[in-house]
Amino acid sequence: MAFSEKPTSNASIEHHTPALPKDDALPEDEIDESEYPTGLRFWAIVVALVLSIFLASLDLTIISTAIPTITDRFQSLADVGWYASALFLPVAATQSMWGKAFKYFSVKAVFMFSIFVFEVGSLICAVSPNSNAFIAGRAITGAGVAGTFSGCYIIIAFSTPPKTRPAMTSILGATYAVASIVGPLIGGAFTNGIGWRWCFYINLPFGGLAAAAVLFSFKPPRAAAPVRVPLKEKLIQMDIQGTFLICASVVCYLLALQWGGVAKAWKSADVVGCLVGFGLLALAFCVNEWWMGERALVHPQFLRHRTVMSGCLYSFFVAGAFYILLFYLPIYFQAVKGASAVNSGIRLLPLILGMTLTQIVIGVTITVTGIWNPFQVAGAALVTVGSGLLFTLSVTASSGHWIGYQVIAGIGLGMGFNVPIIVTQRIVKASEVSTATAVILFFQSLGGALIVAAGQSIFQNELIGKLASTTPEISPLSIASADATTLRRLFTPEQLRGILESYVHGISMAFVLSIAVAAVATLIALVPKWGRLPAHAAAATSAERIESPIEEN
Repeated sequence: MAFSEKPTSNASIEHHTPALPKDDALPEDEIDESEYPTGLRFWAIVVALVLSIFLASLDLTIISTAIPTITDRFQSLADVGWYASALFLPVAATQSMWGKAFKYFSVKAVFMFSIFVFEVGSLICAVSPNSNAFIAGRAITGAGVAGTFSGCYIIIAFSTPPKTRPAMTSILGATYAVASIVGPLIGGAFTNGIGWRWCFYINLPFGGLAAAAVLFSFKPPRAAAPVRVPLKEKLIQMDIQGTFLICASVVCYLLALQWGGVAKAWKSADVVGCLVGFGLLALAFCVNEWWMGERALVHPQFLRHRTVMSGCLYSFFVAGAFYILLFYLPIYFQAVKGASAVNSGIRLLPLILGMTLTQIVIGVTITVTGIWNPFQVAGAALVTVGSGLLFTLSVTASSGHWIGYQVIAGIGLGMGFNVPIIVTQRIVKASEVSTATAVILFFQSLGGALIVAAGQSIFQNELIGKLASTTPEISPLSIASADATTLRRLFTPEQLRGILESYVHGISMAFVLSIAVAAVATLIALVPKWGRLPAHAAAATSAERIESPIEEN
C-alpha cells in the first residue's frame, strides 16, 4: 500500500470497527455463559496466566541487582542504560501490534508465539557472550513481554464472566506488582549464588509450563474468533511503519536523556539532534496514525471515547510514578542507608504489600459494587501524597518514615493501577477486548519508558551538580558511575558525608517527577463520567450517575 494513498475502510473492515457506547450506555457481555471455563480447567488457566505475568514482570526488574556483576563480566559500564531501555522500548512499541494480532489471528496461537519470543530472548540473555548480544536478547525479550502482558489480560477477560472479572484482573495486577518488587531480591540471590545467568534460565522451564497449561486448558469463545479478512489486510492492520516510527522516536528520546548533562553537554550537536529527531519522528508517528485511520496502532475510535482516553492517559502517568519509586527507592536504601542489594528489596515490602493487598481489595469491591471512579481519583491522590512524603527523606530518616511513606504510596497505586483495564474491558464489545487492552497497556508501558528515562536524567544531572559543591576534590562522574553498594568502601568518612547528601538530593529530585505525574493522573481521573460498571448499572439510581464536568464530544 503506497503511503501517498490514505487507507480507506471496506465493508469487511468497517463491520469490525469498535462501536464504543457512550459512557452511560455500556454494552452487555457477548460471551455465552456456557463458554466460560469452570472447575479445574478454569484454575489451570488462572495459574498459567499468573505464572506468565510473574515471569514477564520479573524481567522488568530482576537485573537491577545483577547489573554490577554483568557490567564487570562484559566490561560494559557505558551500556548500563540500555540494559533496561532495551526491554522497556519494545514492550511499549509492540504492545498495540500484539493487540491487533490477538484480534486478527487465533488468541491461543498468538499467546503461544508471544511466550516463544519471550523464551528465545531469555535464552539469548542467558548465553550471551558479550554486551551487544545481551542487549539484543533484552530487546527480543521485551517484545515477548508485551505479547504476554496483552495475552494474559485478554485471556482472563474471555475466561471469566463480567461480575467476577474485576477481581481476577486485580489478581493479575497484584502479580505484576509482586514480581516487579521481588525481582531485585531474586536477582540478588541468583547473582550471589548460582550466577546472574540464572535470572534468565529460570524463564525457560516455567514459561514452557505456563504455555502448556494454556494450550490444553483454554478454549477461545466464539467472541474471540479471529476477524475474517484477507491476509494482506491483516498485515496492513499491524501498522508496521507505526511501530518503527514510535521505536525510532523513543530511541532518540532515550539517547538524548542518557547523554544530556552526563556524557555530553545539553547543547551538543548529538543531544540537540536526538531531541529534534524525537520530535520529528513523534510527529511522523501521529501523522501515520491519522493516515492509517481504523488500521492505526492506536485506534482513533478508542481515543474519541472519553472514558477510554482518560484511562490511557491515567495509565501513562501512574505507571511513570510507580517505576520512579520502584527504581529510586532501592538506590536510596543501597547508597544512602548502606543496605545490600537483597536487603534493599526487603525494604521495598511496604510498597509492594500496600499495592498488592489494596489491588485485591479494590478488585473485589468493584466486583461487588460496580463502583470504580473514586478509586482512580483517591489512588492517584495518595500516590501524589506518598511521593511527596518520600521526597522529604534524608540521610538520617528513620525506618518509620520510609515504611509509612511507602505504605501510603503503595495503597494509592493499588487503588488505581488496574482500574483502566478493568473498566475498558467492560465497556467495549467482546470482539474488541484484545485491541482495547493493548491500547491501555501501550500507554502504560510508554509511560514507564519515557518517565523513568526523564527521572534518570534528573537524578544524574542533579547528583553530578550537587557533587561538584559537596566533594569538589573528586570527579563527580567517577562517583556517579560507582556501584551504590560500594560507596562506603571507596571513600573516606569525610567524603562520604557530602556524597550521601548529593545522592539524597538527586533521588529527591527524581521523586519530584513522581509527584508531578501522579498529580496529573489525579486530575485526569476526574474526566470520566461517574457511574457503575454494566453488571450493576441497572441497580444504580439516577442520583448515583454523577455527571462529569466535561461533556462527551
